[in-house]
Amino acid sequence: MAKIALNKSSLNREKRNLKTFNRYLPALELKRQQLMAERKKAEDAVREARERIEQIEKDVSEQLPMLACEDINVEGLVRVTNVVLGEQNIVGTTVPVVEKVEVEVAPYSYLTKPHWVDFLVERLKEMVELHVEMLVRELRYQEISKATRTTSQRVNLFSKVLIPRSNKNIAKIKIFMSDMDRAAVVNAKISKTKMAS
Repeated sequence: MAKIALNKSSLNREKRNLKTFNRYLPALELKRQQLMAERKKAEDAVREARERIEQIEKDVSEQLPMLACEDINVEGLVRVTNVVLGEQNIVGTTVPVVEKVEVEVAPYSYLTKPHWVDFLVERLKEMVELHVEMLVRELRYQEISKATRTTSQRVNLFSKVLIPRSNKNIAKIKIFMSDMDRAAVVNAKISKTKMAS
């Protein structure tokens, strides 16, 4: 920390700094609170996607026990061909958002595959889309968490370092200037007394 000059211009500079810090701190605090709320929403969205995936897996295992039969090949029926991501601005933080997931179903013969394969294909498409959605939601959560951490660090810097330091510097300068004024008065009285005698 640089040593501060104990004079009036330094006092004015410190007062301006303190005013600026106090003006920005509420905005930073509000941004931090909004980011924390958004982070909670993002966390809930990730959990919701996971629960939906688990529910689909459970439904498929309950409704299609015949999947255990290895004679019917269901590998590679569904695959993602394209994912279109957009951007969303959340309290000054850019996060990804899924705009479109294109899924391709491999052609299969309705005569050689059992009838339940259609139901399986629909569940697989839903599952693949949910997996992509979950990955993007996790990215959103990470970006929002990073922004929350950065904003919290700035709030702490202002409230715990810069503002107290400015207050301390102002007090120090005021005390010094008050002592100098007192000393000047005392010196003037001493000079007046010497001149009078």
